Amino acid sequence: MNLTLENTAVVLDSTSDYPDAPARFPNMRFVPLYVRFGEETYRDYVELAPSAFFEKLRSAATLPQTAQPTPQDFLRVYEELDAYERIYSVHVSSKVSGTLQSAELAASELGGDKVRIVDSLSASLGIALLAHAIQRRLTRGTTDEEIDDLVRRFHRDAGVLFTVETLEYLQRGGRIGRAQALAGSLLNVKPILSVEDGVVVPVARVRGRRKAVAEFERRFLEATEDAPGLRVAIAHADAEEWVGTLSEIVWRTRPKAEIEFTSTLGAVVATHAGPGAVGFFWFMDP
Repeated sequence: MNLTLENTAVVLDSTSDYPDAPARFPNMRFVPLYVRFGEETYRDYVELAPSAFFEKLRSAATLPQTAQPTPQDFLRVYEELDAYERIYSVHVSSKVSGTLQSAELAASELGGDKVRIVDSLSASLGIALLAHAIQRRLTRGTTDEEIDDLVRRFHRDAGVLFTVETLEYLQRGGRIGRAQALAGSLLNVKPILSVEDGVVVPVARVRGRRKAVAEFERRFLEATEDAPGLRVAIAHADAEEWVGTLSEIVWRTRPKAEIEFTSTLGAVVATHAGPGAVGFFWFMDP
């Protein structure tokens, strides 16, 4: 089957931090997760924008909680895409969220093999980078086999680094994985974290923002080469100054790269990363 933009849809969840996808591409859809502040529940991005989330977070008595979309949420979107022959549903790592499981249940209820569920083994703009890579192939015409190969290469080669102001949010949300080893109370220590095989893992611990920036640059250079097709994304949680800092690294050291996305983390991802977090993503996809 030849897959194109006309016959293939791509569905993302809101942990992709790419709410503009449906406005940019007629074949893309966006399914929100949920954020709960006490008795109030909001759909990520749809009913609670990032700016409003950070404002609520500053005055909240307790930390918010998050919940995955229901299978019915996905089923509604899949049924809306009835005109498409194939749907690629691309989601946050199954090792940190039950979102993918809800998508699988919806796909099984729809029946047949129209919906193909993709575990990105990533989060935030890592998912968006993969979605754009799929879109590029649909633009020129592709196959299920080629997209399967792309996903396997993304799992193997895509890079992500992030740092947080405090590990408190990852700890409370149960998303910290082996990064628990970095927990501590040392003054001004910044953990450098990554995502490997869908799980948050520690890669370094440095003192202060300047050394964190230097560590980001060192690891980015080790993992990449300056060539067309190097695609980069930068996401932050109410810490916009990081965008300029990391963009400068890319422009200076990898001038052939393209910064494909810059974004503020949405409420769901920011609930677990905490204010001040920043993520640095890349994927070579000529």
